[in-house]
Amino acid sequence: MLAKVYSSSISGIDAYTIAVEVDISSGLPAINIVGLPDTSIKESRDRIKAAIKNCEFELTPQKITVNLAPADIKKEGSLYDLPIAIGILAAQDDIIKENLNNYLFLGELSLDGNLRPVKGVLPIAISAKKDNIKKIILPNENAREASVIPDIEIIPANSLYEVVKFLNNEVNISPYQINLEEIFTNNSHYEVDFTEIKGQKQARRAVELAAAGGHNILMVGPPGSGKTMIARRIPTILPKVSLEEAIEITKIHSVVGYTSPNTPLITTRPFRSPHHTISDVGLVGGGQFPRPGEISLSHCGVLFLDELPEFSRHVLESLRQPLEDGTITVSRAASSITFPARFMFVASMNPCPCGFLTDPVKECTCNPNSIQKYFGKISGPLLDRIDIHIEVPGIKHRDLEEDKQDIENSTSIRDRVNITRNIQRQRFKKRKHIFCNAQMQQKDIEKYCSINKECKDTLNKALDKLGLSARAYYKILKVSRTIADLEESSEIKEHHILEAIQYRSLDRQRWL
Repeated sequence: MLAKVYSSSISGIDAYTIAVEVDISSGLPAINIVGLPDTSIKESRDRIKAAIKNCEFELTPQKITVNLAPADIKKEGSLYDLPIAIGILAAQDDIIKENLNNYLFLGELSLDGNLRPVKGVLPIAISAKKDNIKKIILPNENAREASVIPDIEIIPANSLYEVVKFLNNEVNISPYQINLEEIFTNNSHYEVDFTEIKGQKQARRAVELAAAGGHNILMVGPPGSGKTMIARRIPTILPKVSLEEAIEITKIHSVVGYTSPNTPLITTRPFRSPHHTISDVGLVGGGQFPRPGEISLSHCGVLFLDELPEFSRHVLESLRQPLEDGTITVSRAASSITFPARFMFVASMNPCPCGFLTDPVKECTCNPNSIQKYFGKISGPLLDRIDIHIEVPGIKHRDLEEDKQDIENSTSIRDRVNITRNIQRQRFKKRKHIFCNAQMQQKDIEKYCSINKECKDTLNKALDKLGLSARAYYKILKVSRTIADLEESSEIKEHHILEAIQYRSLDRQRWL
């Protein structure tokens, strides 16, 4: 007696179809699972036995062999409980085998036969559509997430018993449907706004510029100056998430189990702020079965590192490659997986260990050696990859009395950012994988950031005085291009260059 059903497996943030083959033959009663299963799959034997019994079905007292094909790829997770149970019951002729065609099964079984939600449903639905599988049977809690992908019938079920009755045409389950426009309307809002940021006009300008060009930014200032408040509001002024971006963001979060039945699609920009004790694996991803790290969870959003020098040196150095490439490749002995990591990098730090070097009221207690050591925790190559460095001074008492009505809100700032981004999209429409000024390569800079002799002289004088690197030279040109775009100017002018140079004033050379 042989039966075959289909399920899926996750590799990185993508899924691929798995065939679950079940054979029942004479021999001692046992369930043997082959095909490189992990511990959670091997443990499914006991869950499946209990679930079949408690759903009023009988398990044949024979030898049951379950093969997960292809057999040379490692399988993990509890999502195979349902397809294995369905395969066993179909092999026992408790299910009409012809009705298994074009169905993909996934779900974890509890001992009473109820279905529990699993991770990675969205990439599984995408993979099923590519493989021309038209119907998916899954736990009810996962139905909203899977139904985001069109042209697939999503059949939500509460228990193994209900699935069997459905496959035997004894009950009817209506396919789950979702309204994507309603999800975007209801969920595309933020709890914070820039009207809550009082004072800090220069920092607000720098942040708007960073959002307009997709630039990385470092804020340096004393404790309580509002660096974290500003950073948390940056996603509110970034362009709204498109459907393609929402699906890409949700795929990553789905794989690590960060989605919920109430949020089937993430329609706001991610904001990730890991603690400074994070490991390099936690930041860039990895593990025995490679999983996305914080930089991938920040994809299409913001990664904020507060108190930048407190992070381990090797953790910070692991950021250098993804900041340049927009991806991170995790290599292991068995495989190599590439995760997307195109994010806006935002960092903050104090000007010295005590935090009050630039404070006009409180006196700094640090000596020059401790300040040099403090800034020495951040390498020059990493600083070169941060386009904008901005000083955030302490808040003055009179700034706290500023009326909210006099402060520009996130919506109006985002409108300007959208106009600037549209200019850049038109500029790079023939360039693949480039969407904003910050992503320009050297040949793009030479083409779109040409400057006259007066601007070149101004820029060269600043480079000599500040001791900036060649990478910093190109960063200044990128930022100047964004400043010009904000003014809807086709040419980069001298005042654009001068403003961009100001945003390199906190470069490493100043503190050494």
